[in-house]
Amino acid sequence: MPDILQTSHESPDYAIEQIIELPVLCLVGVLTGVFSDRDRKQRRDLQTTTSRLSEVYVELQQNFEQMKRAERMFAVGQLAAGLAHEIRNPLGSVAGAAGILQRNANLEPKHKECVEIINKESQRLNRLLTDFLDFARPRTPECQPIDVNALLDSVLKLAAHGIDMEGIHLRRDAGVPVPQIEGDPEMLEQMLLNLVMNAIQAMPGGGEIVVSAALHQGKLLIRVRDQGCGIDAALRDKIFDPFFTTKESGTGLGLPVAHQIVEQHGGILTAEPNPDAGMTFSVALPTTREVRR
Repeated sequence: MPDILQTSHESPDYAIEQIIELPVLCLVGVLTGVFSDRDRKQRRDLQTTTSRLSEVYVELQQNFEQMKRAERMFAVGQLAAGLAHEIRNPLGSVAGAAGILQRNANLEPKHKECVEIINKESQRLNRLLTDFLDFARPRTPECQPIDVNALLDSVLKLAAHGIDMEGIHLRRDAGVPVPQIEGDPEMLEQMLLNLVMNAIQAMPGGGEIVVSAALHQGKLLIRVRDQGCGIDAALRDKIFDPFFTTKESGTGLGLPVAHQIVEQHGGILTAEPNPDAGMTFSVALPTTREVRR
């Protein structure tokens, strides 16, 4: 500005032009700043929108998978309702006839062996039908306060009796104390026992199974960690589907039943590979009543 005043004496026209251009330059600077701020805000909004769209896409994919699973479960339920009783009636007749033959004292050894096989397989099929019906027609949870520590101790004690191989060690990671939760104790015990027995079956060569419980983000988090053979990444999406199993003697209903019980309690069951070996099944349960019928 002082330069313009000095120049006005020597070149009035040039000074007038400079004075006129000065507010124009100021206006251009202000507009440039405004447009730059607007551009930055638009970029931030675009990034936020893109991030939100990605989250919505993931949620839609998850909901779509849940819908497909629900359709499969409905089909399984319809199949179970039609076949279970039809199979159980003749199965009961077969088991009854085998029992009559077994009471025959004059039965030859080879015939006695055949009758024992019939009895054993009839019992196995009956257990399979029971598991199938429990999965297809689950009962409504009867919620009550549950001592989580006592629940875990009971599950480990039951699992210890079911171990028929050497080299399997069950351990409970005490950690910090956890509060009581509300749920159906029998159903949750069955769910955890299924997870522990699945871990045992995944370790034919032996190893350690660690069960832990802790509070995480307002939920009770129970983990069952094994040192087994693990599950191939391509198969992890199928392990909670009924009758899917990678074990020769498995029924393919243990994990689906566990998954269903967790869902009925408003929780989430996930499976992740361990850094070294084996898998960790994690159960996230609400601490207050949140039952899905």
